[in-house]
Amino acid sequence: MNLGLALEELHRSENHLAHQLLAVAERHEADHELFHLGRDLARWSQDHVRRLAPFGPRYGVDLDPEPAGEPRLVARLYEAVSDRLGRRSAPALLLLRDLRSLHLAAVGVSVDWEMVAQAAQGLEDTELLALARRCHPETLRQARWANSRIKESATQVLVTG
Repeated sequence: MNLGLALEELHRSENHLAHQLLAVAERHEADHELFHLGRDLARWSQDHVRRLAPFGPRYGVDLDPEPAGEPRLVARLYEAVSDRLGRRSAPALLLLRDLRSLHLAAVGVSVDWEMVAQAAQGLEDTELLALARRCHPETLRQARWANSRIKESATQVLVTG
């Protein structure tokens, strides 16, 4: 059944979004709101991964209930390599790039939730539909947060920077 493939993609994309949120929070830890809220929003995606996993066997896929680990080591390694190669972006431009990437990832996860919800409704899987109705609004909130941070920063960074 193709729904299993959609669940795998949703599981992967939620893990990826959580990982990105944690990496961005770590990279911009001097921005306290970004650091703390980014970590809180990552926990939502981690929770979604855990809640989604039990539905895998129902649709022929194996979904790991444990979210991907924190990216601290990878992020620090990336920064060290970037510094040595002289390719480190200005912090404000890096922030905009990170926020753009977060927004796009969250919008992708939102589309995945929408597709899963539609399939669950068609199959009359009330439990999966209830999960989608619970998790999708949180994903939309993640996307809105990234978009609002872009709106706050873009003019200053791109015009006066």
